[in-house]
Amino acid sequence: MQFLYPSFLWALTALALPVIIHLYYFRRFKKVYFTNVRFLKEIKEESAHRNKVKNWLILLSRCLAVASLVLAFAQPFIPLDNGVKNGINHVSVFIDNSFSMTAKKSDIPLVDISKENARNIVSAYSTTDKFQILTHDALGKYQRFVSQEDAMALIDEIDVTPQVQSMHNIVSRQLQLLTQAPSNKISYLISDFQKNNAVFKSVSDTTIEFNLLSVQTQQDKNIGVDSVWFEGPMPFFNQNNKLFVKIRNYSEEPADQVKLSLFKDGQEKPINVVDIPPGEAVTDTVSVRVATSGWNTGVVRVTDYPVQFDDDYYFSFYVPDTIKALIISESQPNKYVNALFSGIPYFKAVNQYVNQLQYRQFARYNLIVVNDLATISSGLVSALNTYVREGGKILVFPGANADVQSYNAFLSRLGDIKFSEGIKQERQVSQLNTEEFIFNDVYLNTSKNLSLPKTTYSYPLVSGALFQEEKLALYRDGGSYLSKFNIENGQVFVCTSPLSDDDNDLVLNSEVFVPMIYKIAISSGVQIPISYTIGRNEVITVDNLRDKGDYVYTVSQGTESFIPGQFPSGNRLSLDLSGQVMTSGFYNVTLSDSLVAVVGMNYDRTESDRAFYTSSELKDIASPLGRILVLSSENPSDLSLTISQKDKGIVLWRWFVFLTLLFLALEIVFIRVLSR
Repeated sequence: MQFLYPSFLWALTALALPVIIHLYYFRRFKKVYFTNVRFLKEIKEESAHRNKVKNWLILLSRCLAVASLVLAFAQPFIPLDNGVKNGINHVSVFIDNSFSMTAKKSDIPLVDISKENARNIVSAYSTTDKFQILTHDALGKYQRFVSQEDAMALIDEIDVTPQVQSMHNIVSRQLQLLTQAPSNKISYLISDFQKNNAVFKSVSDTTIEFNLLSVQTQQDKNIGVDSVWFEGPMPFFNQNNKLFVKIRNYSEEPADQVKLSLFKDGQEKPINVVDIPPGEAVTDTVSVRVATSGWNTGVVRVTDYPVQFDDDYYFSFYVPDTIKALIISESQPNKYVNALFSGIPYFKAVNQYVNQLQYRQFARYNLIVVNDLATISSGLVSALNTYVREGGKILVFPGANADVQSYNAFLSRLGDIKFSEGIKQERQVSQLNTEEFIFNDVYLNTSKNLSLPKTTYSYPLVSGALFQEEKLALYRDGGSYLSKFNIENGQVFVCTSPLSDDDNDLVLNSEVFVPMIYKIAISSGVQIPISYTIGRNEVITVDNLRDKGDYVYTVSQGTESFIPGQFPSGNRLSLDLSGQVMTSGFYNVTLSDSLVAVVGMNYDRTESDRAFYTSSELKDIASPLGRILVLSSENPSDLSLTISQKDKGIVLWRWFVFLTLLFLALEIVFIRVLSR
């Protein structure tokens, strides 16, 4: 047994007081006069012996009461293996308030049980200790130490959130504050410790004690919509577009007859009924016909219970009514290109001569075609470079006998790409890359009855080894006929032969020319997201339309609206929605009351997998943390006592207070009963 305040043991000298009182009070004699004492002799001897026993019992009870009281103030304890913490404690408590904690145990949500455990942890320490309360919400008020009273208030304010952080990030946030504490650094992690989120990494500070408190219930079955995407880079107007839907079974039992539906244009359309094996995902397809241009929305939905936060998947997409192409020519426009664009209703081609260009208008076009230019000026080189890096697409056909140096000045700005000097030689295209989007799903069989282009003049293309070139069409000699280069957010397609039919019969070969131009026009360097995840990718990019005034973009859902962070970059603008979107659904992005975009926001699917670590597994997976204790949460009311014994050993001062009262009571009994 040890003492928290051993200096109080000096008070044991107070044991002399009962002895002094005993000697002073019980040694006093009083004379009693009797006429005849013969009859009292026998009674006197008996009373003296009885009084002697009574006095010794009273003295003993008083001494024991004083000794017990002194020992109680010295706070004795039996130390455990963890040692004893003296001084101010700095305690960081994390309460898991993610969607998985909405599961119930004995009809009580796990998040409420976790909050009660947190209160018991805080109350187990003294009012002089400092506390940090943490949740999945990355709020500034949680990144500081507060008093015991304020910590209780913060715990009461905790509510369920769609934000999800890995356990490694939570521990890192605790370390930011605990490493600054002078002593007694204690961490508590209260969670269900799901397997897909409970990732711990090594901690160098060995002075921090980590306590894991698992709050779990029976694992629920769960089916959720994992993801949704279109087959192509953008849906087509007035056409059927193939939409892929991935549904996942997160439980260990098969899911039969799962109903899948699509809610669009105010109507819910059944998609399919699928069977999903345990722990696996199934991808289904649905045909979506886009009848209106502009922003379209849809919701893919599964029927599932009891976990429902991942049953709906919101997505939005923009369908332009017109795809605009700018064709830059030296003199006469190419009649075949004009005929191609005029034959497709929602394609519009604008022809401009190279000496009439307005570079600032480039951003309005989906595609720029460089058509047989003899040379590319430095101004055009700069404008094209800016255009492609901001997400534009360029298709280059070099002119016959062109200035190779001017073309290389343009290509070198984009990367390690250049033309060699032109060669007049007949070359036959022999192979198309049908794995790439441009020629994918165009032909049933490229080896039969497919006429490929033939050229008589070409510029061999050379690209650096470190630069990624994707060859879309190749000559028989292995040289590139058509190549694609991804440049930041944009794309550059380079044909090594002029477009003129004098040097290249591509324009006469409609079965290659038409799908090639068409799919280049609708391709995209960066896949435009049709949905976003709350807490993960909350930065969206829209067109920067603020050049006519000092206006700000606003994001709204129903009657609620807010102004996001706004970071312009050329003709694009990034909007930061972090921490401001807490509910899944559709959000409108507006500028001066004009609709700019519609964004589909979804809850993070990290919490969908309900598998969690048992208490026996926790210590092994959390071993990188160093000093670890796994606490029991079976009886939350015992948690305060468990923590007190953990930090101070088995505390005995309460027992000595009880003994003090007991000995005082015995003294009263001895005085009253034995005096009769």
